Amino acid sequence: MIKLLFTISLFLLPVSGKNFANNGTVDNNVSDIIVKHNFNKWSQELFEEIDETELDIEVLKKALTGYIKLKEKNEIERPEILSIVDFSKSSSKKRLFIIDIDNKKMLFKELVAHGTKTGVEFAKFFSNKRYSNQSSLGFYVTGRTYSGKNGFSLKLHGKEKLFNTKAYERGVVIHGANYVSEKFIKQNGRLGRSFGCPAVPMEKNKVIIDVIKNGSCFFIFHPDKNYLKYSTLVN
Repeated sequence: MIKLLFTISLFLLPVSGKNFANNGTVDNNVSDIIVKHNFNKWSQELFEEIDETELDIEVLKKALTGYIKLKEKNEIERPEILSIVDFSKSSSKKRLFIIDIDNKKMLFKELVAHGTKTGVEFAKFFSNKRYSNQSSLGFYVTGRTYSGKNGFSLKLHGKEKLFNTKAYERGVVIHGANYVSEKFIKQNGRLGRSFGCPAVPMEKNKVIIDVIKNGSCFFIFHPDKNYLKYSTLVN
């Protein structure tokens, strides 16, 4: 009986806070799906609904695992949006996926850059250190917007102590860049690189930031052995 109650409790995790009352009452469709089924089935259904073959379902499951944990900790203010960057892919491919969880819809699939010291075409090396010019893996919560040297930008708050908690002080933000474009890829065979920021196409910068700003979950993934072993959010 205890085992059964524990199993049921795992599936009572509220996923979408958009319609989640402050008293903890679950009254939204996403949570109902988790209650009635299991996590794997729910994530499979979400994957099929968004119908995006370039997003790996295993990456989606890892993103949803950390997303649910952050939601349970009340770290996420806008749980209707989940952003995933898959740095296992070539920088010449679209590897930023922004999902509307409530409506099971892919909002954006875009190019995104990695750091100069992280790799050339492919991301290989990651760091949480200042001045490393490397990308940082893991889960973030988006912050406020501002206008800086890279124009309209979005602050990121890293939530994984071993991997990205220094992102804010490093100035790792989302911003637009001219080197994130199909034109640059045609000329160079890959994207340009940042100082560690997940830079996006200049013409899409503002609309992307406006959709994900102010408290949504942002996940940067790579099958890095160290990350997969020690991250408390994907495990």
